[in-house]
Amino acid sequence: MTIVRLGYVAMSMELKNASPSKTMTFTQFQKYRDREAAISKLERIAMANLENTHRLLKHNVFSEIYFYRLSSRLIPLANHLELSEWDYMKPLKEKLQEIGEFTKKHNMRIDFHADHFVVLNTSKLEVWKNSLKTLIMHYSLLNEMKIDPTHRCVLHIGGSYKDTEKSLERFVNNWIGVPKYIQKMIILENDDTSFTLDDTLYLCGKLGIPLVFDYHHHLVHHRNENWVDKWECVVATWKDSPLPIKMHISSPKNEAEFRHHADTVDVDMFFRFLKEIKGSVPQIDCMIEAKWKDEALFTLIKEIKNRGDIEMIDGSSFYLK
Repeated sequence: MTIVRLGYVAMSMELKNASPSKTMTFTQFQKYRDREAAISKLERIAMANLENTHRLLKHNVFSEIYFYRLSSRLIPLANHLELSEWDYMKPLKEKLQEIGEFTKKHNMRIDFHADHFVVLNTSKLEVWKNSLKTLIMHYSLLNEMKIDPTHRCVLHIGGSYKDTEKSLERFVNNWIGVPKYIQKMIILENDDTSFTLDDTLYLCGKLGIPLVFDYHHHLVHHRNENWVDKWECVVATWKDSPLPIKMHISSPKNEAEFRHHADTVDVDMFFRFLKEIKGSVPQIDCMIEAKWKDEALFTLIKEIKNRGDIEMIDGSSFYLK
């Protein structure tokens, strides 16, 4: 049997006033006459984001959810050029360690998904440098939590720049300049506009990177519609990972807006995927990318409990019979 574990992204619909992504723009920062006061404000926002992250993790444990994506916006303006002297980790170390200890105690899988502006296949050196800075920040956060950063950060390949083949090769060339410890952190996802499952498998196979299969993205953007033929190749990319294979699940908003995520996940669509992969892996962690966040997970679990082909393990995990 295959174990299926569900998770959700960053925000809770149920837990109020718990945003882990509060921010300050640089324009707002500049309005402070006292630079130290402005930095102090940034640090208070970052600490509030971490406090809310901890609250969300406690909410998850109470709800028996052990898979969660951290917000990538925990520290506002962390890598802004005008704040290069700011040691943003120093005041957060104790709280980060507390969060890390909590996740270990409850055997939770937590990870990141880098923002869209993190592009490693860019032809612009400045964009590449800024992307690397952001990835180093993600690594540092995990490191301060004392969580093994290996395969903890999802990344899109980047832009196709009207030439997919050259863009893939540029990723390969630029990858050489990425420090090994950051390379080990990265996992790649097929997207819905530029790089198909086949494209992503090419890179993952060439560079030894695990592939996060996004089922919805594949339905939107593919050349070879029969993804099942490629599933063994997807699984093989995880052979050296300390973590179970991971995928993303979401549903189209409607036929006219097929690319957009719906509020919840279509249980029938999800099980069409699960029936194809049943028995191919001992465990698969499925990150729900739906508008209703944790509420989408709760709604999906309610529907899953009515099925005869599963056996529940806890509030967010089940066996596929």
